[in-house]
Formats: sequence, structure tokens, C-alpha cells
Amino acid sequence: MSEIATIAAAIFKRAGKAHRCLVAIAGPPGAGKSTLATALRDLLPEGTAEVVPMDGFHYDDVILNQRGQRSRKGAPETFDFAGFEALLKRIKSGEPDIAIPVFDRSMELSRAAASVISADVKFVLVEGNYLLLDEEPWARLGALFDFSIFVDANRAELERRLLSRWSEHGKSDEDARTWVASNDLPNVERVYAHRRAPDLIVGDHI
Repeated sequence: MSEIATIAAAIFKRAGKAHRCLVAIAGPPGAGKSTLATALRDLLPEGTAEVVPMDGFHYDDVILNQRGQRSRKGAPETFDFAGFEALLKRIKSGEPDIAIPVFDRSMELSRAAASVISADVKFVLVEGNYLLLDEEPWARLGALFDFSIFVDANRAELERRLLSRWSEHGKSDEDARTWVASNDLPNVERVYAHRRAPDLIVGDHI
């Protein structure tokens, strides 16, 4: 059995007969959380799993500019935590047909109600940087998850991926390096320095 299949089997076992099973897939920026979440969704029984990205709760750039936080976009303080927590509680309760926002990186903004968690979805794979953050209010999320995974990655590889990501989105090499050094890498260090213990740690090679 492949490593990813083993993880899917562990999630399936943990869920048991529960109507809903929330799985946290956490890790630093660039670790491959969304890739892992998508692969797990495709391995779990068809139609029973969906991915919920935390990035859908980015504050819009207009709000960040008003608050003087634009240069720190992606830090914990630049997300609508209360809205995100409320969504997870609705999902956990088993409420059907829940609309979720999805962040469109090509436009750098969230699209409201871009996906729906239907009534027959049992496995909800929540992916985001700060799902295991031990700082308040983020630490409150721990009680909502049935299983947690941390995607570990080499710091140098993370920097390479992040530089590539921003270059692909139109930043010059100089601007990409400045943004990664001043924003992304501090977020990486915060994820590592302030995280709760997960149920499972996996490498970024999956």
C-alpha cells in the first residue's frame, strides 16, 4: 500500500460511523497541503470527500490596506478567523449544502460560495497554514478536528517553491525575493515555532 493510501485508510478508520469527519491538513506555505488534500479526496470513496481551503478566508486587499497589513498578507492576523471557525462548526454539525469561499490566487481574492459541502460528504479535508497554530484564537480549532496531519518540508525547498510561485504570478525576481523574505518565510517560521502536535507528520514528497 502506498503512503498516501495508508493515510487515507487511517482517516477512514478514524471516522468510523460518524456522519462527518473533519481532517486538518496543516503545514507551512509551499509545503504541498493542497496537493495532499486533493490526492486524499480522490482516494476516499467517490462523492464522500471534499476539500475546504483556509485561504478562502483571506481578508481582501482593500481591508488589509485599511488596516496597514497588506505587507503581511498570509499571516494569521490577515484571515477572517471568526468566519472560518463558524464555517467549520457548521460543517462539524452535519449541516447540509454549506457554501464555502475559495481563494483565487490568479486574482488574489476570494470567490464567495465557490464550492458546496453537500449532505452526503463525510470526509472534509481542511487545508491551511495555521490549523495547528497554538496561538489564540487559532488554538480553539483543535476541538473541531477528528484527525490532524502536518506536512513537513525542507526550508530551502520551501523558499524555492515560494519564489517559483510568485514568479509564475507575475512578480519580478527581485519583488518575489523581497516578498518571500519579508512575508512568506516569517510565516513559515511561525508555523514551525507555534504548532500543536498533529496525529501524523508526513513529508512533502507524497
